[in-house]
Amino acid sequence: MASGGQEFPPQKQETQPGKEHAMNPTPQATNEEYKPANKLQGRVALVTGGDSGIGRAVCHCFALEGATVAFTYVKGHEERDAKDTLGMLMKAKHADAKDPMAIPADLGYDENCIRVVEEVVKNYGRIDILVNNAAEQHEANSIEEIDESRLERVFRTNIFSYFFMARHALKHMKEGSSIINTTSVNAYKGHAKLLDYTSTKGAIVAFTRALALQLVNKGVRVNGVAPGPIWTPLIPASFTEEETVNFGKQVPMQRAGQPIEVAPSYVFLACNVDSSYITGQVLHPNGGTIVNA
Repeated sequence: MASGGQEFPPQKQETQPGKEHAMNPTPQATNEEYKPANKLQGRVALVTGGDSGIGRAVCHCFALEGATVAFTYVKGHEERDAKDTLGMLMKAKHADAKDPMAIPADLGYDENCIRVVEEVVKNYGRIDILVNNAAEQHEANSIEEIDESRLERVFRTNIFSYFFMARHALKHMKEGSSIINTTSVNAYKGHAKLLDYTSTKGAIVAFTRALALQLVNKGVRVNGVAPGPIWTPLIPASFTEEETVNFGKQVPMQRAGQPIEVAPSYVFLACNVDSSYITGQVLHPNGGTIVNA
């Protein structure tokens, strides 16, 4: 991966969700040094926001590990990225896995989450791994800039969808299944310009801990991953050109991480052989930022 002190070319995307194919450089979703070991063979995984960024890397690692993978994306915005991810998954999938599936959906609404879960179960019969990963973020210099409609939109995408997806997927999950929620280092250290986003990420940490306690007797583990600054479409779609150029320099490693540097954390938490005694916890691939919570 890039050494400390790296800079990105100036770039800005005017709409969310961001588009991976328009980024320079393209985020790294794969690494030829990654050595799969059939950790998820025979499992069925559903990843929200899996068309790009961390979600794409997670989907790809899951497929390499033998899982059948379905993912969601935003219709009308992410078709090209979703198509590219499907191609990657088809090349990576094992012979005994079913073909991957991309499902367009706005997960901020309960009825859409029901439809996604039902479509996955119709095609694959069950869900063994749910990764709640879809997210959006917008900068604001003051709380006064965040009106009710924006606050509701961010909360619907970032935390309402996690509730809805877990609630419906659980009906099709058995003992040994796993739920993994994407939170953020910002839930632990805060971010002055991402007040609403940071608030949702703190909610995800609490949601993960409480749901883990609720489901422990059912044998379903619930954990989280709190990435630091990772080079994904959220960055050029959220920040100014100057902020994008210097993105990631503030952490001890002095660089942004790549999605493939985060994805193995999800593999670890999804694999019962690796993490059967872990629930209610959060992993921190964040470039060296110390968090004590």
